[in-house]
Amino acid sequence: MRFSDRMDTIPEYVGARLNRKIAEARGRGDDVISLGIGDPDLPPDPRLRERLAAEVQRDDAARYPTNHGEPALREAVATYYQHRFGVSLDPTTEVLPLLGAKEGLAHLAAAILDPGSCSLIADPGYPVYAGGPLMAGAASMPLPLLPENGFQPDLTAVSAEVAAQSRLLIVGYPNNPTGAIARPGLFGELGAFAQQHELVLCHDNAYADIVFDGEPAPSALADPSFRAHGIEILSLSKTYSIPGWRIAFAVGNPDVIAMLQRLKTQIDSGMFPALQRTATWLLGQTDVAGPPLAIYRARRDLACQQLQAIGVPVTPPAGGMYLWVPVPTDESSLAFADRVLEQAGVVVTPGNVYGAAGEGFVRMALTVPEDRLGEAITRIGAIL
Repeated sequence: MRFSDRMDTIPEYVGARLNRKIAEARGRGDDVISLGIGDPDLPPDPRLRERLAAEVQRDDAARYPTNHGEPALREAVATYYQHRFGVSLDPTTEVLPLLGAKEGLAHLAAAILDPGSCSLIADPGYPVYAGGPLMAGAASMPLPLLPENGFQPDLTAVSAEVAAQSRLLIVGYPNNPTGAIARPGLFGELGAFAQQHELVLCHDNAYADIVFDGEPAPSALADPSFRAHGIEILSLSKTYSIPGWRIAFAVGNPDVIAMLQRLKTQIDSGMFPALQRTATWLLGQTDVAGPPLAIYRARRDLACQQLQAIGVPVTPPAGGMYLWVPVPTDESSLAFADRVLEQAGVVVTPGNVYGAAGEGFVRMALTVPEDRLGEAITRIGAIL
């Protein structure tokens, strides 16, 4: 059999690798505590499940969906953006349902990039930021997010040659994996940069409602210069503990939305109608439980205290559902993560899978109960 040469360049996805290693360890009978994948452990609001169950019973729920999204859903997204972020959207041209943020980010790269072109991506950042360009045959150039810069990109470090090759720039705040919040003025700077170099911008807004110590994280579209050149991807997965439902939206610049939709009509047939209608209902509610911030905050604080106690100082993140932890030995992040799994039965994600700037860190997800989180850190301390 022959396969595409492209597949020789595409590595195993980090989540698939972690799931395989967890399955192997548990198959040996090991008691594995997984802090690897950001899969919320708390169930969604019961009313949300009840609504989906009711929508599934409709006679037309099994019909083909509309790829553009039902009008009521696009209206609900626009209304939500107005109330939540103070951003006005045209539901006809500026809203597109996605089958999760990951799908949208990967297909955006295919819609924008050609072989020989380049995407500027946050580093460290969600692995699909690099995976999408790779599948499009394009290059990725990192925008290093360093601790000394508060994990914010330094646009002045982008060379004129790289900027000229670039067509797409992707960032995400609150940032996965560092937990940093976008500093004031960042989205305006990105907009000016995009105008200068004729770039498409994308802000990955998957963790918009998981912010611990200040005002809610803003939408990039609240800045007119950003909105003129790009889109934002909003996911409901982490906010409502429904990652398996794959509900997200691309919103913003109508030209970018139209191109992404055109590509998607060749790839998928749209979101399951029952999910579209459930999301329409959900976005109109004010009392459906959102992210359990008190629980995540308590887990964050407990984990930071216990890591400090075993000699691993970590800065408490301002947002997101992860800790970005310095590797406390002279090992690489991958070697340390492998040893922690083998010797302690704890899964952490090596920082290098999020980009070169992630080397020297591991990511720990705050998605297990406090007792298991504490036990995981105790186990790590025992092998240091």
